Amino acid sequence: MTKALSDEKILITGPAGQIAFPLAEHLSQNNEVWGIARFSNPATRERVEAIGVKTRVVDLANPEFGDLPNDFTYVIHMAVFLQPGFDFDMALRVNAEGTGLLMGYMENARAFLVMSTCSIYARAEDQQHEIKETDPLDNSFSPFAPTYAISKITEEAVARFASRQWDLPTTVARMNVSYGPNGGLPAYQFDMILAGLPIQIEADRPSMCNPIHQDDINAHIPGLLAAASVPATIVNWGGDESVDVETYCRYMGEIAGCNPEFERIDGAIQHSLINNSRRQQLSGNCRLGWKEGMRQMIAARHPELDLGD
Repeated sequence: MTKALSDEKILITGPAGQIAFPLAEHLSQNNEVWGIARFSNPATRERVEAIGVKTRVVDLANPEFGDLPNDFTYVIHMAVFLQPGFDFDMALRVNAEGTGLLMGYMENARAFLVMSTCSIYARAEDQQHEIKETDPLDNSFSPFAPTYAISKITEEAVARFASRQWDLPTTVARMNVSYGPNGGLPAYQFDMILAGLPIQIEADRPSMCNPIHQDDINAHIPGLLAAASVPATIVNWGGDESVDVETYCRYMGEIAGCNPEFERIDGAIQHSLINNSRRQQLSGNCRLGWKEGMRQMIAARHPELDLGD
């Protein structure tokens, strides 16, 4: 595994986000870390600055970089337009155009990492097929954000162009199901279990996925940045173990002494079972299996529960 980053100047976009905030906190221990976002809520900017991150206000829908330096060694682009509704124009403007404009401004970086998503993959006919990076793409429907998948596909296209246009080594990493103390789908599903609310799952198949804990996300960053290339490196980013949503929700329910309820519906979140071979070659294996990772997540988010540790 590539050694940890140290004494680097790193920019993270969207540093208040679910994945980006703990990553920024992790990297700021041994690096100079900056963060850009709209920071429409001043409290989020204060929280980010409290962990030692230098911040600037930048709206990727209409970016004015002002006094933001452009001498970063690494840029980790995690900011995203992910909202309900059908404002495709804004989704494309932020996720696609904003990415290209940022890459142009940061053209001298040693490496640029773009966070994408496995939501862009076409649904595999074989439920046990592990999707590879070269498998077909599709505009899969996300009930909570209909503009998400198509705008991430266009973001990837822009990033691939920008990498070649500015000779900027780039990695595009397609995230599967992330989780940890700062949130993620399993964390929110656990909150629903505690509240007695049903977990929606796909009606016609197991909702298979590859959950990945925040600690492993942090550990993979050096390898993914080292793999940046021109043309861009494309890689799946998920946990080494696969599991269906119903199984891991039942496991979380056992931890809390609850019996989860499920609702099988058409239009539930579509999950992807992915092949992680390339990511393992680039950044090493995961350290946490999904059971231990979710147990640690619950312990961190719900200290009121006695887990018997």
